[in-house]
Amino acid sequence: MTKQQPKSDSATLDVENDRAQVDSAIDQVGAALERHGYDKASRFAVKLALQEGLANALNHGHKDLPPHTPVRLEYTVTPDQVVISIQDKGPGFDPGGVPDPTLDENLERPCGRGIMLIRAYMSDVKFDRSGTRLEMRYERPATKA
Repeated sequence: MTKQQPKSDSATLDVENDRAQVDSAIDQVGAALERHGYDKASRFAVKLALQEGLANALNHGHKDLPPHTPVRLEYTVTPDQVVISIQDKGPGFDPGGVPDPTLDENLERPCGRGIMLIRAYMSDVKFDRSGTRLEMRYERPATKA
């Protein structure tokens, strides 16, 4: 009898600004990616985008909040795509106001690199109007014939 692969893996997690909790959340998504047969490059892309999204929410969105205030992470992994949302409880921000880290005048500034990486690796990236919720989607690349 063969083991049936689930059609999707989904979860909602509250993640505090604690390295063990962040690592555990990333590992949980990584395990779901493996269960659905995503290749090494895809797993790297999704996990990096997730790590950057959590870091932004916890370090920037929650900058002025009590240290154990969690962000809400929701994810769904299917054979075709990964959908992740991260919601923080901070005041929000304007993603359009984040400087482009590739411009000469910003090369030595530390801001904007996380969002740039997320946009580079994910298929679709959206922020809600308040700037407190990031939604990102990764489409599984077509297999080569």
